Amino acid sequence: MTSTILIVEDDKQIRDIVRIALTKAGMAVEEASDGRTGLDLALTRGPDLVVLDIGLPEMDGLDLCRALRKTSDVPVLFLTAHADEVDRIVGLEMGADDYVAKPFSPRELVARIKAILKRSGPAQSGTSGLRHGVLAVDPDRHLALVGDASVPLTAREMELLALLMSSPDRVTPRPRLVDKVYGVNVDVSDRTLDSHLRNLRAKLAKAGCEDAIETVHGVGIRMGQCRGA
Repeated sequence: MTSTILIVEDDKQIRDIVRIALTKAGMAVEEASDGRTGLDLALTRGPDLVVLDIGLPEMDGLDLCRALRKTSDVPVLFLTAHADEVDRIVGLEMGADDYVAKPFSPRELVARIKAILKRSGPAQSGTSGLRHGVLAVDPDRHLALVGDASVPLTAREMELLALLMSSPDRVTPRPRLVDKVYGVNVDVSDRTLDSHLRNLRAKLAKAGCEDAIETVHGVGIRMGQCRGA
């Protein structure tokens, strides 16, 4: 099945580069040159992933991502300038799955998109659900529950939570989390991991599980008791 990627970017040259790279990789592409059009297409066309610039006319990428996350968990990859670390972190905290800094390698961009699509797509049959305290996760169906309450997670958050729940009593070192979730030889800062962990904790706490994830300082991350409220 062909994946459809929505490119929201006001620079036509960059849109052309991204479109050509994705088309060569066998993906279908839709395009928008401003934020409001991009949001409308994201909500009405149901793309499999959105490649989103931050500096957009009409509605910037951060506002678009915030609006999109109110009703959709479609994966989002931000395109950012090297100097915009603050924007990158804010984007991740809003629920973006990944970012690629400009100028970028089209090959790397395609690889990142494929990795996100793989994480957000159906898992291989036979993958069992995971349960820990009041928290249940079914990666096959991209479903997380605290008791009976569904918790909307991005693909990155789901992978991070499933990895921790696969060995809930083990403290996983941060470098191993980065390698498993973001990939080996990928430049990911501690702030990126911290942003996804913070989002994950906030969503689980909102659903009634405030002690879901623990940080063992100087060692790593593990699941908490997940007793619920």
